[in-house]
Amino acid sequence: MRLKSELWVKAYLRTCASAGVPAAVVRRGDDDAGVVFIKVARLDGTAALYGPAPAGLERDSGEPRWSLAAAASDADIEAHLAREKNLDSDIWIVEIEDREGRHFLDAWLASD
Repeated sequence: MRLKSELWVKAYLRTCASAGVPAAVVRRGDDDAGVVFIKVARLDGTAALYGPAPAGLERDSGEPRWSLAAAASDADIEAHLAREKNLDSDIWIVEIEDREGRHFLDAWLASD
């Protein structure tokens, strides 16, 4: 059974908050099955973008898996997200602001 996007995002925001890291939903997608992207802004003009792992790398439990989609300037990441929005209007975008670049996705990162 797949976890609903809205529930996963709420839990993820709580994880960030418990570490004292600001995180916010900047685009709300489909509550049930919207694809979630995590943007980690390092507050120095650079950012990293995490998105769904390629097909075949998901867990048997149905938990989402993540991979690094891009690491570039903040403007390049925003351009990437704009393209994603054009392809799928149901995406979620969560943005974290953390100088250390923490993403809190370690348990869900896909290994290639």
